[in-house]
Amino acid sequence: MEDLEFRGLHEECGVFGAWHVADAARISYYGLHSLQHRGQEGCGIVTVGDDGAFHRYKGLGLVTEVFKDENLRSCPGSCAIGHVRYSTHGGGGLDNVQPFYFRHYSGDFALAHNGNITNARQLTDFLERKGSLFHSTSDSEILAHLVTKRGNEPRITAILEALNMLEGAFAFLIMTKNRIYACRDKYGLRPLVIGRRGDSYVVASETCALEATGATFLRDVDPGEVICIDAHGLRSNTYSRFRRNKMCAMEYIYFSRPDSDIEGCNVHAFRKETGRRLFRVAPVEADIVVGVPDSSLSAASGYAEESGLPYEMGLVKSKYVGRTFIQPSQEMRELGVKMKLSAVRSIVSGRRIVLIDDSIVRGTTSRKIVSMLREAGATEVHVRIASPPITHPCYYGVDISCYDELISARRSVEEVRQLIGADSLFFLSKEDTLASAPCRSDMCFACFTGDYPTALY
Repeated sequence: MEDLEFRGLHEECGVFGAWHVADAARISYYGLHSLQHRGQEGCGIVTVGDDGAFHRYKGLGLVTEVFKDENLRSCPGSCAIGHVRYSTHGGGGLDNVQPFYFRHYSGDFALAHNGNITNARQLTDFLERKGSLFHSTSDSEILAHLVTKRGNEPRITAILEALNMLEGAFAFLIMTKNRIYACRDKYGLRPLVIGRRGDSYVVASETCALEATGATFLRDVDPGEVICIDAHGLRSNTYSRFRRNKMCAMEYIYFSRPDSDIEGCNVHAFRKETGRRLFRVAPVEADIVVGVPDSSLSAASGYAEESGLPYEMGLVKSKYVGRTFIQPSQEMRELGVKMKLSAVRSIVSGRRIVLIDDSIVRGTTSRKIVSMLREAGATEVHVRIASPPITHPCYYGVDISCYDELISARRSVEEVRQLIGADSLFFLSKEDTLASAPCRSDMCFACFTGDYPTALY
């Protein structure tokens, strides 16, 4: 996929929780580090100490930049929730870095959220008329206000009733001094998993965070389900009878790490199968297969295996270009592509290349990569995309906010081919994309089809 920092498409966020784990803040640090790909703007951890007191530390930047030993020591306790953020609704800034912490007469609690609430504006207006004061511009704060409006109702009852008022895609972690609640939207758009670590539990956006913290996968949180984790173990509650399994297709195509399993399907295996199917439906005479690092490498290996063509590292990604290079101007973005990626001239020169990418958003990076390969001596560049054309905005926590950002929104495949300068261009169909996950019968393809599973308001 076109590089996040230069084309404006970003992951949603990542959440992590630890229950009854010694030094929960440090375990959360490792969990959040493994979820860093889901958000690089800011991160935070809230813990509950043995005395029931809450402790919080958060900051702007990467996990390794924000948290040092002294910060982790300032957050004692065996229970924690954490968050890595990329700003979607509400924008950036330290005030919007989670987890949020709320003091209330019904009991203090902390909250972390991944996703977007599509009726956020309507709920905010409703709550402000009822006297709520918002301390951030994030829609994540809405759930907290809905919960506290229930007063002295049992906390689980307040949470279930509040979740029923939300539309959109979300995974919430709510931590009180006695328990953690893991909540998932009724459409199943965002992933959320539970793992066991001895007699302890961890919760995370992806299974890769379980592996990183020594936990074994136990189960997914189901759509429309709230899992309560406390001294009694795990208890399940459902808040909606209208439940669907519409996992965001982009979780498989791009967002999740290849070593994660999403509802029984390994991400690497899925991507590799999309590459195999790309060759079956769009073969081309070529000399080598090249994948765009990093998320397209699995699909490239599948295409190479199916075609019998050699897979070569024709593009190399620099690991040392940090976020400080990000600049808003188009000229800086285009220079940034060359700092992020470079073509290996001795490999691509004089060869016909099949270039595998997982998607095209704006097209700026794709055009630069094709040009880069030609400048390095490639005689032909045939682009194969391991997903359908992105033609519609996403309103569920992915930063594609308008049609003007999408090169395929108002153009044919041939027009896109001409714009990026490829010799040929082919996108995988929705049907082949879905079939690449044999364990699934459905996904959310809204950004490809405009068929949104929720109300959008």
